[in-house]
Amino acid sequence: MIKENSERLLEETFEETISPKDPAWKKWLGFFLRYIVPIAFTVLLLVYLFHKVNFEEMISLLRHGVDYWWILLAMGISIFSHIFRAARWQLQLNALNIKVPFMALCCSIFGCYALNLVFPRLGELWRCTYISTMKKNSFTSVLGSMIADRAADTLMVAFLLVFSLIVAAPAIHVFLDKYPLGKDFIHLISQFWFWAAVSGGIILVLLVYFFFKDHPFMMKLREMGKNVWEGIIVIVKMKGKWKFLIFTLCIWGCYFIQLYVAFYAFEFTKKLCETPGLAAGFTPCLVAFVLSSISMAIPSNGGLGPWNIAIMFALAIYGVPDAQGIAFSMVQWSGQTVMLIILGIYTMGYISINKTKKIQN
Repeated sequence: MIKENSERLLEETFEETISPKDPAWKKWLGFFLRYIVPIAFTVLLLVYLFHKVNFEEMISLLRHGVDYWWILLAMGISIFSHIFRAARWQLQLNALNIKVPFMALCCSIFGCYALNLVFPRLGELWRCTYISTMKKNSFTSVLGSMIADRAADTLMVAFLLVFSLIVAAPAIHVFLDKYPLGKDFIHLISQFWFWAAVSGGIILVLLVYFFFKDHPFMMKLREMGKNVWEGIIVIVKMKGKWKFLIFTLCIWGCYFIQLYVAFYAFEFTKKLCETPGLAAGFTPCLVAFVLSSISMAIPSNGGLGPWNIAIMFALAIYGVPDAQGIAFSMVQWSGQTVMLIILGIYTMGYISINKTKKIQN
């Protein structure tokens, strides 16, 4: 059901802006970018990930070295992060005069993350369509509120990155020395050609807009952009800004706590929580948390691959062997995935029951 709704979403969202006579290559390009690229990323990163693993050691660890009660606790905590996210989104939608039942908002979040396990990024479009069609509201306004929702998360990750650079500076330096990705990025943005390319791209967009601003497609695009902007800027105008901030802290607090709780499921990560100088495991957990959060920007199925590698890198900084780091990341990722599947099934049941009620009424 979720897949069908999502496919219908893509058709309804773009059917007014893209001509039905568009060549077939555009459709294939869209399919390639939406599905093939994320799957390819996932497969390649998993090949890299398991190339570094001693499978016998990892399997033995998974069988005898895990206290799964801590993983279950982490799974339970993750539910609250989704509920807080729904509460935060409700503030934005209320400011747009879009009134939606809270349980429907919760299910939109549950379904979004469940769908992202199969179709990366498609869950975001699905939740916007589900909410906008419920009360026949503007899809683009709902989409704008979702973009603002994600922008707030991006700012939070940036803040956590700066905070971790201060709190865990020695560990970050070790990471950059061992895996010089950050140095490569800094080198890239310091190059003249990089900024010349960015400036050229911006100028090209402005020229296209100026010379074709009266084209029906551009006019429709401007209208959509205006509605999206209204959804984004509502954060500045809405009442309850402090509630928005509090819910944001609650969301990310749940994310951090569920990872910290999982540290107690393994002896090697539990030792980090008992090692003097590591602030009861806070510092290594913070480094793992920040690196794994940044890794979610890479398109993959539910973070599988990038998230696991980031966790492995972070734990390696504190002397955890790669096999143990991967075992930890796979157990934690699997626990969260199982919880998302359960929540996705609950969402399908909720939607089906509500459709039945509407038909009977």
